[in-house]
Amino acid sequence: MDRRSFFRRTIDQTARVSVQYADQWASRKAQRWVRPPFALDELDFLLACTRCDACVEACPHGVIFALGANLGPQVAGTPALDLLNRGCRLCDDWPCVTSCDPAALRFSTTGAQDDSKGADETDSVTPAPLALVRVDPKHCLPYQGPECGACAHSCPVPGALLWASNQPRVDPQKCLGCGQCREACITDPPALTVSTIPMGYSQSD
Repeated sequence: MDRRSFFRRTIDQTARVSVQYADQWASRKAQRWVRPPFALDELDFLLACTRCDACVEACPHGVIFALGANLGPQVAGTPALDLLNRGCRLCDDWPCVTSCDPAALRFSTTGAQDDSKGADETDSVTPAPLALVRVDPKHCLPYQGPECGACAHSCPVPGALLWASNQPRVDPQKCLGCGQCREACITDPPALTVSTIPMGYSQSD
């Protein structure tokens, strides 16, 4: 190997390691918030997002907000979902995505599209799961004896919120993590917990 090939190979390897490190750093940081639907992988998202607030302003339900400066300059001003206080409505026309000019939110990257429909038909795509939702039996009334049903009709995804013996449970295979069930819950704290999806988590876990 001549010197030029050696240095080129060394630079390529160093660049790959640097990108892998940056990707791992971004993924670890992302465990602290939930991105809007159809967000790119975290490192690509941070590189693409211009902090323009277009998706924040486009959200008709006030679910999207800009992260604060206390989280550091790399993520300050980027959008996240306030799923602890309100649920994402998974809007049919996805205004957050269609308002994103830099394509940090992009249908073709994380959504599954039905090829039988036109590319402009935004109801033909489904986002990757946004968050991890679970029922906490310690706070859920039906697990303590009293009847409830506050969350029974809140889930927009058929089969994601199931009932057995009048007790709710979440099917992780179908749940998109929108948090609408948590918003509907009447207990304090809510019996439906919403958390970020851990690195390496599988829906079958």
